Amino acid sequence: MARQRKRSRKFLGSRSHGKGNAKNRRGKGNKGGWGRAGMHKHRFSYVTVYERDWMEHGSRFGFVNHNRPARLPSMNLYEIEQMAQRGKIQKRQDMLYFEFSGKILGTGTLSFPVHVKAAAFSKGAKEKIQKAGGVAELMQEGSAAT
Repeated sequence: MARQRKRSRKFLGSRSHGKGNAKNRRGKGNKGGWGRAGMHKHRFSYVTVYERDWMEHGSRFGFVNHNRPARLPSMNLYEIEQMAQRGKIQKRQDMLYFEFSGKILGTGTLSFPVHVKAAAFSKGAKEKIQKAGGVAELMQEGSAAT
């Protein structure tokens, strides 16, 4: 088998060996930055080809603030009303009883008395529950809803 010719022989007599301008390929000045520099500028085509996961998240990988207060799940009064009409709320002592481990918000109305036990209530929700003849009871910390 014949030995393959060295690539550099092809470029003998050419000034730049196929690397563009003679100033190109000299050193650190032609890198285009360190690390991930230019990923949304001059290296974007690299990102689109080789880093699809990074692109799909909008390049928003990074730090998370673990001290951010947790948001309580929320439920509106009209949802409680709908559950009661479908018979999904149990009855205790001549009154419907509903327990929720989040915050009850005041959108909607109640047409019958409901005893609602929740972690928090909005001002409007508390008023509407009491106006319908129900009870708005705050859940004690540490107890979980069933």
